[in-house]
Amino acid sequence: MYLLMKKPSLLFVNISVFVITGLIALVLVPFEAIVHGFDRAEIIACVFLIYFSGMSITAGYHRLWSHKAYEANGLVRAVLAVGGAMALQNSILHWCSDHRIHHRHVDDNERDPYSAKKGFWYSHIGWMLRDYQRERYSDYSNCRDLQKDKIVMWQHNHYLAIMLTANFGIPILLGWLNGDIWGMLLLAGVFRLVVVHHVTFLINSLAHIWGRQPYTDSNTAKDNDLIAFFTFGEGYHNFHHIFEYDYRNGIKWWQFDPTKWLIRGLAFLGWTKNLRRCPEERIEKAKVAMQLKQAQERASSLHNADELLVKIQAEYELLAQKMTEYYSAKKQLMELKKQSLQRSYKSMEIYQKYQELKTNLAEQKQAWLTVRRADFDLLLAN
Repeated sequence: MYLLMKKPSLLFVNISVFVITGLIALVLVPFEAIVHGFDRAEIIACVFLIYFSGMSITAGYHRLWSHKAYEANGLVRAVLAVGGAMALQNSILHWCSDHRIHHRHVDDNERDPYSAKKGFWYSHIGWMLRDYQRERYSDYSNCRDLQKDKIVMWQHNHYLAIMLTANFGIPILLGWLNGDIWGMLLLAGVFRLVVVHHVTFLINSLAHIWGRQPYTDSNTAKDNDLIAFFTFGEGYHNFHHIFEYDYRNGIKWWQFDPTKWLIRGLAFLGWTKNLRRCPEERIEKAKVAMQLKQAQERASSLHNADELLVKIQAEYELLAQKMTEYYSAKKQLMELKKQSLQRSYKSMEIYQKYQELKTNLAEQKQAWLTVRRADFDLLLAN
C-alpha cells in the first residue's frame, strides 16, 4: 500500500498576483492599445522601467548581494533596493537566501528551491505557487553578512510599503506628468511587471534547460545568447554557475550583458568598486577541460578509439602545460608593471619570454582545435 504524499498548501496571494497581472497584460493592455493606444512617453517609460526593475534584480539582488561580486555606495544600493522591490520578487534578504541555497544545492530536488530537474513549469513559476519552503521561510542564517547591511534590512522590514509605492507610486506619478494615469499604470505598471517576472524567471528555468555547456556539465546550467538578450545578460548561466563571484556573466566584449556594463559604468563614476573577476587562467582551463571531456566521449565510439584517445590526451596535456607557462609569465609581467619597472632589463627579458609563450600557446590551441576537428570528422564519417 502506497501512502500519498500531501502537497504543500497553495499560496493564494502569489497565485492571485500572477493570475490577475497576467490577465491584465494579456487582455486589458491589448484592448487599451487598440481602443486608445499608448503614446511615446508611456512606451519609453515602460521600456525604461523594465530595465530599471529587471537590472535591479540582476545587478542588485543577484550580483551585488547574493554573490558579493562587487561593492556599491549607499546611493546605488538604495536605488537597487527600490528597483528590486518594484520587480516584486520578495525582499533582498529572502531572495538572496533562496539563491544561495540554489547555488549550494543546484539540481538537488529536495534542497534546491527551484530545481530545474523538476521540470520547466516548476523551476519557472511552480515553486512559488505552493508553500514548499514553509520549514525555512524565515531562516536567513546563510545571509548573516546581509543582515549587517542597513539598506538590506530597511528594505526587508518595510518591503510591502516600498513595493506598493514603487509599483503604483512611480507609474501614477509618471502618468500624472504625462496626462494619462490609467494608460501609464497599465503599460509601465502591470505589463512591465509581468514582463520582468517572466524574463527573470527564465534564468531559473530555461537557462537550465536550453543551451551549451562550455565550462562544466556538473550541473544543468547552460549558456545561451538568446536568453542572455532577454535576461539582461544572465543567460551565460553555465559560466555563472562555475564562476559565481565574477561580476560578469558575458565575459567577451561582444556578449550582451547590460548588467556588466552598468556595474562597470558605475565604477568609472566611483560609485562601485572592487569588481571581482575570475582569473583568465581558471576560465581557460575549465573550458579546455570541458573540451577534453567532449572529445573523449566522441572518440570513444570510433573504431580506432584507443589511438585517438592517446593523441587527444597528449595534445591536452601539452596545451595545459603551455597555458600554465604563459599565464605565469603574464603574471610576472603584470607585477613588474605595477612596480613601474617596464623599462628595466628584467622587464624586457620577461616581456620577450611572455611574447614567445603567447605565440606558443596560440600554436598549441590551433593544434588542439585540429585534433578535435579530426576526431569530429571521423565520427561523421562513421
